[in-house]
Amino acid sequence: MQIENHKEEVPFSYYENLFRDLNPEEVAQRLKDVKWDGSEFYVNLLGREFAISHPDYAICATDGGSIPPLPTQTFLLRYLLEGKKVTWGGNWLTFREMPWGELYIKPYTGRVLTRAAFTLGTRLDAFRAAAEKMGAQPVSHGDAGYLFNLIGDYQMQILAWAGDEEFPPNAQVLYSDNFADGFAAEDRVVAGDILISTIKANM
Repeated sequence: MQIENHKEEVPFSYYENLFRDLNPEEVAQRLKDVKWDGSEFYVNLLGREFAISHPDYAICATDGGSIPPLPTQTFLLRYLLEGKKVTWGGNWLTFREMPWGELYIKPYTGRVLTRAAFTLGTRLDAFRAAAEKMGAQPVSHGDAGYLFNLIGDYQMQILAWAGDEEFPPNAQVLYSDNFADGFAAEDRVVAGDILISTIKANM
């Protein structure tokens, strides 16, 4: 296959090759939320279930809908390869408060927080409708805020504030504290990106 989009297809191809050598039984033991039926893994991401064939990779949505974009597929592959079950301690953390957060905060702010502010904070009613369509739970923070189950025991909150004449719209993303040990910093960035993209697709 000729690679056209190196930013997305090169990492995807790398993890796809690693995936072929994965031991399915080990994955099923390590990730209790992932089901293995002998030929496919079943993974739930933001309320949608995806079937992933092994060892030859293929993905489909069990609801018959569209498959996720390549960066999300790479995230799912990384979860199957490296993910682990970490118990949530009941606290919420910002990206900056987790390991390596300070180092990644500038790209994270642009890719996640600023994008969330101008995607959701400018269309609060559409944000609310999309979040409820996705089965998210409303929270009392922000002008509009919702709690989402990302994958396994990992949860995220996204809060949005509308702008006015003096201040632009604003947003914050909170992570269940098990993200600190369960995901690398770059995967936390991708998780935020996936959440916003999925909400936007439902708006």
